[in-house]
Amino acid sequence: MTSARPPGRVQYDNTDRVAIVTGACAGIGFAIGEALAKSGANVIGADVDEAAAQRLPHGVEFLRCDTSIEDDCRRVVETTIERFGGIDILVNNAAIQPTESYHPLHELPSEVWHRLVGVNFSGYTYMAKYALGQMKEQQSGVIVNIASAQGHRTAREVGVYGPIKSANIMQARQWAVEYARDGLRVVSVSPGAIYTELMRANLDAQGGGAAIANRHPLGRIGQPEEIAHAVLWLASDDASFITGTDLEVDGGLGAFAAFADPYPMPE
Repeated sequence: MTSARPPGRVQYDNTDRVAIVTGACAGIGFAIGEALAKSGANVIGADVDEAAAQRLPHGVEFLRCDTSIEDDCRRVVETTIERFGGIDILVNNAAIQPTESYHPLHELPSEVWHRLVGVNFSGYTYMAKYALGQMKEQQSGVIVNIASAQGHRTAREVGVYGPIKSANIMQARQWAVEYARDGLRVVSVSPGAIYTELMRANLDAQGGGAAIANRHPLGRIGQPEEIAHAVLWLASDDASFITGTDLEVDGGLGAFAAFADPYPMPE
């Protein structure tokens, strides 16, 4: 399974900008928080994993937050405003896809459904609800929802994750339209398979790493930093005329028809 990629070359200056990244203690969220901090931003990493917070990179400040709890989200936003005076970037990234969710809908445990909706959908709503008020007052700000390739296409026995990720895309579109004349931009990013702790835990359930890599026309699984690069661009002035849209960072997965002949497996 190849994971080769060209090194990132574009540098962004986010000096004095303030960012909140949910789910910042691992995977894609960690990479996004690190990239924002390296570009000069003041970054709040909101996450439930207090132990993993010890590994956060320099420049990312941990605040405990279960995004499925509205008061936690409100507290994170209010603390960020008190500390830094505003919010320039919100990255809604915290999401779960437990192995117990790999069922057709009629077999899905109700508690798994409620937890997925709580974190993956309500959490995005709660964070945006409180950040948007501050951004509207500022007349500036960018929100990036991390959605998924599964928000565009689906498979058997993944009864709810894809539909919720599709809703993350529509959330971004609705907020973008609602707040466009207030100087705000809202977008979403749909990663393909990305090599994170969550992906490693679910590889067997999804057919193995080589098989998943081979579904992508580029022939590999993506890296968290590649999603971070996309977020930095979308949050920058280079993307100032982009709002209400979804960027698929998926190695060509979305362009490859499900009924097409599969790529031959590499030897």
